[in-house]
Amino acid sequence: MEQISNLFTSNGTVVSTVWMSLAAMALATVLSIIITKVYQITFTGERYSQSFVHTIIMMSVIVSVVMNVVSDNAGVAFGLFAVFSLIRFRSAVTDAKDIAYIFFGLCVGMTAGLYQFELAIVLTLFASLIFYILYKFNYGKGKDTQILKVQVPENLNHENLFDDILDAHTLSYAIRQVETTNLGTMIMYTFAIRAKADTKDRELLDAIRERNANLKVSLSYLGDKKD
Repeated sequence: MEQISNLFTSNGTVVSTVWMSLAAMALATVLSIIITKVYQITFTGERYSQSFVHTIIMMSVIVSVVMNVVSDNAGVAFGLFAVFSLIRFRSAVTDAKDIAYIFFGLCVGMTAGLYQFELAIVLTLFASLIFYILYKFNYGKGKDTQILKVQVPENLNHENLFDDILDAHTLSYAIRQVETTNLGTMIMYTFAIRAKADTKDRELLDAIRERNANLKVSLSYLGDKKD
């Protein structure tokens, strides 16, 4: 990778600050595209935002230029970061992993902006590999938590009405909410459950429907359901 730096030096001195800045921006663009490709491959939600992908690329490029400006002037650096502190994201980040990708892009832009081209390339390749390995092996996956909502007639209201069914089909369960519906004629129970590995959703719902007079039963997942 020493050859990369040699392209922009002559007798050990930088040829042109402008050309070096262009090189830093170009490298930040290429590396941030790699970052966003890894993000798209490892994304596990329903749909990622195209604007978020573009933002990672643009932030990386812009930060590379900012680092050119502030690297030799501490006063300017403090002034710019004071301005940046006033900027807030208007859209909420729904996935904690998205924050890591934002920081990833920023770090690559900063490294490229300081002309540490080899380090920027190594950082991108190594961190991308880590992200992909964590995704591929599903590292740190917790047990799926589900929300079970069951409606029962008021005359069938009983605190332990579904205990035996839940004991048979779940690893654990806890009641989260009890509320009245239909002007008090119905009761809605809300449970947080963790189903057993061999439990089928259809089997659980059918067992509850036999107990609650075939009224409404819903089962939703807090995270992404994976086979």
